[in-house]
Amino acid sequence: MTLGLLGRKVGMTQIFAADGTSVPVTVVAIEPNTVTKIRTPEQDGYTAVQVGIEAGKRRLNKPDLGQFKGDLPACAVVREFRVDSVDGVTLGQTFDVNLFAEGDLVDVTGISKGKGFAGTIKRHSFASGPETHGADHHREPGSIGAGTTPGRVYKGTRMAGHMGVDRVTVQKMKVIRCDGERNVILVKGSIPGAKNALVAMSKSVQI
Repeated sequence: MTLGLLGRKVGMTQIFAADGTSVPVTVVAIEPNTVTKIRTPEQDGYTAVQVGIEAGKRRLNKPDLGQFKGDLPACAVVREFRVDSVDGVTLGQTFDVNLFAEGDLVDVTGISKGKGFAGTIKRHSFASGPETHGADHHREPGSIGAGTTPGRVYKGTRMAGHMGVDRVTVQKMKVIRCDGERNVILVKGSIPGAKNALVAMSKSVQI
């Protein structure tokens, strides 16, 4: 478990490698992350580092403001990263895109796009029914259980329902470029979330 960074998903584009190969990348804007709290086993029962971003961008209430003591900026967004050790980490310290390097593998966590109320074909990749010979059940789910035994529908049966807006983590994504001047990180492939969505990035655990 390692320290990570918070950022905002800008969108997707492509860059070209030295051999001319097109590489699809997601651009993540990373402003400096400020350490707002350090969790220790003696005080909190676990080890973690809380970081915050977007200071002054949102009006906070008194309970939220209460955790920013002294000269700490009042960050609108705070998250914790579980770490093995907090040695060398101090309150008010900032981390930027230089926490990662080109070629690193990272885990990216975000909230997936909302799809609304979706049927079983879209939500669970069910097969559709026949389209000819008088069939009238093209996109219906079909049977959802047995008859007398068990006489009920099992919990967890896949049906139509709300799709998306789930916390999703994509593991071992390759960092293609870290641009310290523009404060952006380019990650190969797509990451969860819509444009401007909050994402958390941390180094993948090598097993």
